Amino acid sequence: MKNFKIVFSFVLFLLFGLSNAQKVGVVDTEYILGKMPQYKEAEARLNAQIDTWQTELQNLQAEYERKRSAFESEKVLLIGDQLKLREKEVMDLDKNIKTTTSLRFGATGEIKKLRANLVQPFQDQIWEAIKTMAEKNGLAIVLDKTSNNVIFLQKRSDYSDKVLAILLKDSEPKEKNKTRK
Repeated sequence: MKNFKIVFSFVLFLLFGLSNAQKVGVVDTEYILGKMPQYKEAEARLNAQIDTWQTELQNLQAEYERKRSAFESEKVLLIGDQLKLREKEVMDLDKNIKTTTSLRFGATGEIKKLRANLVQPFQDQIWEAIKTMAEKNGLAIVLDKTSNNVIFLQKRSDYSDKVLAILLKDSEPKEKNKTRK
């Protein structure tokens, strides 16, 4: 009788444990973003803006180098106010380059803000699609492969393509409506 209670308790514990098992799924958000045409277009626009700013900065740098070398070579010929004026021009240009670099390319620069604004709407779409997919597949936990939190992954647990299918299915009618107009 005592053995029966132990076995019965073990079976109940085993059944309870199996009934509470949680399904886990994994998605790769970088992979999904890479497959979304709207994200690629937005990223291309951002990269074009970055290229424009880099060109402007290179032009400022070239102008600074030209004025600095001209100032250095004419320095001995300049006197008084002329010397101070030319030196101030060169220093102001150098300061302008540093300020522009910091404002556009710094840690809190325009590029970082633009990139955050670019990614946020797509992340919101992905999270909604993940929520839909998780509810549909009975998943309790969904991990992101990109955050390096996955140690082992079987391909059958990767739901990235299903999330992508949901996103692309949602975007297709919008694209068809645009082509009809």
